Amino acid sequence: MADQEQHPRNVVAAGLRAGAAPILLASHWYAGTVVLATLALAREFDRLDTIEVTGVLDEQDGGGPAAVADVARLLAAASAAPVRRDGVFDWLSGPDAQVEVTSIDGTVLPGQLVPILDVPSLAVATGAANVRVAFAIGESAGRRHGGPASAEVRIDLEGVDRTGAALRTSHYLLHPEGQRPLTALGVALGVERLLGLRGTPVQPGLHTPEALTDPRYAAERLAEIGATFTGAHGGPHPEADGGQRPAA
Repeated sequence: MADQEQHPRNVVAAGLRAGAAPILLASHWYAGTVVLATLALAREFDRLDTIEVTGVLDEQDGGGPAAVADVARLLAAASAAPVRRDGVFDWLSGPDAQVEVTSIDGTVLPGQLVPILDVPSLAVATGAANVRVAFAIGESAGRRHGGPASAEVRIDLEGVDRTGAALRTSHYLLHPEGQRPLTALGVALGVERLLGLRGTPVQPGLHTPEALTDPRYAAERLAEIGATFTGAHGGPHPEADGGQRPAA
């Protein structure tokens, strides 16, 4: 009985019933960093219609035992992945969940849509009618070119700009040291808010990263830890800003 009471779902439910403290639900990619980076890029849109996020998880950058087990759990469950299509949340499985993931150097890896909280977070935060998130496990561009395992996440956005003109952008969020700095930042941003070290006090209840952290502030912190946004030249969406710039 004690083990059942400590199950994460039961702990969250008990905390919500008690209403005594805020709870951050951050089982997102890199603890919410990808969601916040996507929302930072989305600022130039007046209306966002499509969000496609893909990335490469280097097979030699799996982290500790808990991280390895979490990735294994995601892949095992990914026979059915949530997406939003034409404004409706749906689940895709089998061949429909298989995608190609293009690395920053143009290498194409087999990937799959994944059951991750980034999908509903991005859909609700932006109102985009089409949202999907996928990743591939394999050799990252950093390691392929003789360096350490790198983190690379591609963010494709489509909609209209402030003038009503069609707008497409495609960027990579990159970190040369792999997933650890990005995940650590996501955790730090959440803890900072929960402890009242920045911003207004967080009210009791269940919160997600984008509800607590300003994407602009997150982008500034991304730049501080060495992350960059780099234009995806030659990808399915024409580059919007002409090349590499700090993540801000």
